[in-house]
Amino acid sequence: MDQRSCDYYCYRNTRTTLLPTKKKPETIQLVIFDMDGVITDTISSWKYLHDYFGTSNDHSVDAYLKGTIDDMEFIRRDVALWLNGNQPITHQRLAEILADVPLMKGAKPCIRALADQGIQTAIVSAGLDILARRVAKELGMNHVYANGIKVDAHGRLTGEGMLGVALMYKDHVVRSLSKKLDIPVRNMVAVGNSCFDIPMFETCGFGIAFNPEDDCVQDAADVVVEGKDLRKILPYLEPFMPTGP
Repeated sequence: MDQRSCDYYCYRNTRTTLLPTKKKPETIQLVIFDMDGVITDTISSWKYLHDYFGTSNDHSVDAYLKGTIDDMEFIRRDVALWLNGNQPITHQRLAEILADVPLMKGAKPCIRALADQGIQTAIVSAGLDILARRVAKELGMNHVYANGIKVDAHGRLTGEGMLGVALMYKDHVVRSLSKKLDIPVRNMVAVGNSCFDIPMFETCGFGIAFNPEDDCVQDAADVVVEGKDLRKILPYLEPFMPTGP
């Protein structure tokens, strides 16, 4: 595998490559999608909120990627930036802001085509579950794993988060899904766009780099799909679909 580095940060600076034990699918039973930049046409649901509130988490991103803070502290610092004013922020308010995040072109027909074949779909994202659950409901997806924000009895943000997906350890969720659904990892497909999706590629039977951000995610994938249209992944999945091409 070509070990070219990412433009910004490579997860391999923190984790070593997983052992190459993957096998091609016998038949696809589950397709796992990253959310930001894959199911939705936005770079990051966290950044979307920062842009809205006029804040920046660049300092926290740097600290996280250097390993000086963990995922929970990363979330805590992000929420604290939004709560810096005097007005409380509610879960409902965040949902209203994120309601404007657009779906990726082709998302609806892509998910529908998979459902028609009896293939389950999941979102595994280190983004916000407020958005992930809305998108999954809109598209009819089966499973959602993302990160949450705690609220009090009045629905106001407390400043604490709920870790559902560690950014650099998405493979842990993949294996959890495999056990929960009794689906072999070889019969799973992962679709992602950044190097943080590589652990899913290395665990699932097939990995698709969709409109990839960096060289290394292209190198780790089985196929690369350029452009913003999720329907473009379907021809690569047809050979493994239950009814065949």
